[in-house]
Amino acid sequence: MITLSFEKGTLAVKSNFKLPHTVWDNRSQCFRCLPMFYNDLIEYLKLSGLEYEDKVMNLMPIPNLSCDLRLHDYQKDAINKWLRTKSGALVLPTGAGKTVIAIKAISVLNVPTLVIVPTLELVQQWKKELEDKLEIEAGTYSGEGHILKPVTVSTYDTAFLRAEELGNRFLFLVFDEVHHLPSPGYASIAELFVAPYRLGLTATYEREDGLHTELERLIGGKVYEIEIDKLTGKHLAEYRTKKIVTDLTDAEREEYEKYHTIFTEFLKRGRIILRSPRDFRLLVMRSGRDANAREALLARNKARQIALNSESKLQALSEILDRHFGERMIIFTEHNSLVYAISKEFLVPAITHTTQKEERAEILQKFRAGKYKIIVTSKVLEEGIDVPEASVGIILSGSGSKREYKQRLGRILRKKEGKLAVLYELVSKKTTEVGIARRRKSVTN
Repeated sequence: MITLSFEKGTLAVKSNFKLPHTVWDNRSQCFRCLPMFYNDLIEYLKLSGLEYEDKVMNLMPIPNLSCDLRLHDYQKDAINKWLRTKSGALVLPTGAGKTVIAIKAISVLNVPTLVIVPTLELVQQWKKELEDKLEIEAGTYSGEGHILKPVTVSTYDTAFLRAEELGNRFLFLVFDEVHHLPSPGYASIAELFVAPYRLGLTATYEREDGLHTELERLIGGKVYEIEIDKLTGKHLAEYRTKKIVTDLTDAEREEYEKYHTIFTEFLKRGRIILRSPRDFRLLVMRSGRDANAREALLARNKARQIALNSESKLQALSEILDRHFGERMIIFTEHNSLVYAISKEFLVPAITHTTQKEERAEILQKFRAGKYKIIVTSKVLEEGIDVPEASVGIILSGSGSKREYKQRLGRILRKKEGKLAVLYELVSKKTTEVGIARRRKSVTN
């Protein structure tokens, strides 16, 4: 008889012949395959009429889950499309209620579930939401401790490190901010877990490196998407975007042109055309062995830093802060040095990746409560926080990616009566920033 079992992150298949997805393992004298193919194997055995013994799952008993969440029409549409296959990603803007949809799906399936999130802050947010909406005690698996429950929340890091321990304990995986999943290492989470039911949530499905194509294999691909403009007014705040073009000072312009020319002349000499992020990554790899390529990249970075951090942007920022005095605002930048310069100049709290957890929590709590009206950050607040009262976003510098822009816009779109959100983008005149902003113009359409 064919026997299936879960052993240290793989499926061990004892059979006299090869089954789909399996390979022979000489050490254990049996066939093995990735746990993600468990459901395919079971279906194959059933359709083939083959006798088998299934020792794979080690599930915890789960209480009868129920919740009285009321879904909007677009949320009902999203969950109904996902339920057709019980796999795939839902792409909805920040503030559109992705967590609500997922909790509804958990209650509908009523099976042991692991929710996987990128940050410790999100672990606590999800735990609270699950306990409030489902009236259960949710477990948590993270660097702060391991408490296993039928419905558990884990970070991506812990799910990756504990896959051999947790891989056969759940039937349903929920990947919050699922665009993280195809990253090197994290993709193995999807491969090493048996769970046949998989739901991905994100506001930004596409990745600049193109690895989002892997999501089709890992969780089933995109099954529903709705854009920001379809929800503004009724479900999200009305908003407008405004681009402000600033001039470099004479000294900044001279420095910018010097370094920008070094970079562009290198590209011309080498007949190099940068059409995609992949082309740029190849140039970075080349710089490891080519001194001229390294010099060109360093010059490009210096030119870019001058454009991103120009003095005139700080003056424009001052005018925006005066214009929206009393409103809650988030200032986004690329570099920590500019974060701290703004924090010092305008006496506003700063959050970067070096900010201690307790300090970050205190700043965000006071921001939500209205004690702080303005915060400045570099990247770390682009996802995984809830700031419903913020109505103004200001981008002083950034990578220029569509995903980053959408994430920053999403920070200010949560609905509030009478709210009109505004997202400012400050770009330096006659620099590469202008071209990037132009290419990204239709990001919210």
